[in-house]
Amino acid sequence: MKIRIPLIAAALALAIWPAQAEPLTIDDRATIIEATADLLENRYVDAERGRELAGLLRGNPARWEGISDPALFARTITQWLRTRSGDGHLGLSYSAEPIIAGDETGFSAAEMERWYGAHLNHGVERIERWDDNIMLLELRVFPPPGMAGDVIAAAMTVVAQADALILDLRRNGGGAETSNLILGYLLDEGQQPLSGTYDRPTDTHSANTSPSWVPGRRFGGTKPLYILTSRRTFSAAEAVAYNLQALGRAVIIGETTGGGAHPFEYRRVHDHFALDLPEGRSINPITGTNWQGVGVTPDIEVAADAALERALELARAEIATGR
Repeated sequence: MKIRIPLIAAALALAIWPAQAEPLTIDDRATIIEATADLLENRYVDAERGRELAGLLRGNPARWEGISDPALFARTITQWLRTRSGDGHLGLSYSAEPIIAGDETGFSAAEMERWYGAHLNHGVERIERWDDNIMLLELRVFPPPGMAGDVIAAAMTVVAQADALILDLRRNGGGAETSNLILGYLLDEGQQPLSGTYDRPTDTHSANTSPSWVPGRRFGGTKPLYILTSRRTFSAAEAVAYNLQALGRAVIIGETTGGGAHPFEYRRVHDHFALDLPEGRSINPITGTNWQGVGVTPDIEVAADAALERALELARAEIATGR
């Protein structure tokens, strides 16, 4: 199963480790580097870049000598990989708990709970209603459907009664497949074309469409819809904005987003480390491309902290015109 962990959550995971974490040995570092290089060569979405990164990793092991703290090692490798590749999804994650061999998700249920759990209200940060029946839904993360699909469905049902909806993704770093579920609430009909994926390891393409059925009430595909973005908007949050923009369904307001369009998997490379490895490329059937490295360009470009006020102005004007 593909799990897309938000960038902010990955950073959080790297920042949490036991005070008495076992120091890395020379053999530990060598094992991690070799396993990482092998995966880059054989599975990274950009084959040529993957071979280049693998060669550089193997070619200068002295670069990592002296780093015995596991969290520092993960941060150092991540920074190096992202600087070299320009890929904000590529990195090395450290897990305080042992990663079970063969577990494709890479991390335990406890860590998934930390990133997506009830203490975060599963990403639903705020629902607000203004005069003229304008509503705002702020989402900070997209949880896995099995964990909190019902919470997302409940939030979408609440805002379905709005005459105009503002979806605030300015602090949303991405997440899992509830990002696609949300699109089903914002369109009149299912089976609308969304970004699909090219998977390098299998050399296959998969198409994607909006859900034909969603639980609860739909906001629908005709009422005014505004998406707020910032430079921190990333990954699955960008996919929501990009797909709705391509369909001509929403007005994007704010800043150009972070530019992470490569779906990735966690691949275990050590008892306590997993490589965050982009193995696929998003391809939108309408645009023929994606937002990797360039971000989603807003329809109305304003500073992130001014985006909500601008959306409210537009929503009020649209509602007044409609009445």
